[in-house]
Amino acid sequence: MESFKKVKSTVTPFDRVNVDTDQIIPKQFLKLIHKIGFGKFLFFNWRYDKNEQPISNFVLNDKKYNNSKIFVTRDNFGCGSSREHAVWALKDYGFDVIIAPSFADIFYSNCFKNGMLAIKIESKIVNKLMNLTSEIEVDLENQTIKTKTETTSFQIDSYKKKILLEGLDDITLTFQYLDKIADFEKKTIIPSVL
Repeated sequence: MESFKKVKSTVTPFDRVNVDTDQIIPKQFLKLIHKIGFGKFLFFNWRYDKNEQPISNFVLNDKKYNNSKIFVTRDNFGCGSSREHAVWALKDYGFDVIIAPSFADIFYSNCFKNGMLAIKIESKIVNKLMNLTSEIEVDLENQTIKTKTETTSFQIDSYKKKILLEGLDDITLTFQYLDKIADFEKKTIIPSVL
């Protein structure tokens, strides 16, 4: 997993509450076995009509957000099922940061496990970010969101911050303890009797 320090980008405003993982990545696209390739199916049922043509007034179909890396949305984002594919789809599409007043717990955890920064921040800040047309900077090390006119601090669990800054996933975290695991195995594993 790549380390995360800061991102500077325009914001993609997604003005919806209670967005569930089934809408983020519909079930018919869960057949892929790798974490890549899901971005083209992100919000598929909302992005495309029944003939799979882009719906013009859906935010992801607006070209001004094509290179956005920061997704701003409303309360309870990522509710519903626990599918990790929802985070994979957002990440594969190009988002590195999601900002919302609240997230579903499992979705929130999955973000960090997959190198995505999820920021919980109060609704009045989300309202301001939703209406910005200029770039903002999200700085994880200093825990700030900077616009042209103001800087806002955000809170983050120190462990979640560490894994993003150092680019650690569950496997690389385990590899840090290989010596201790080997020592434990030597002390506790009983040799098999022939």
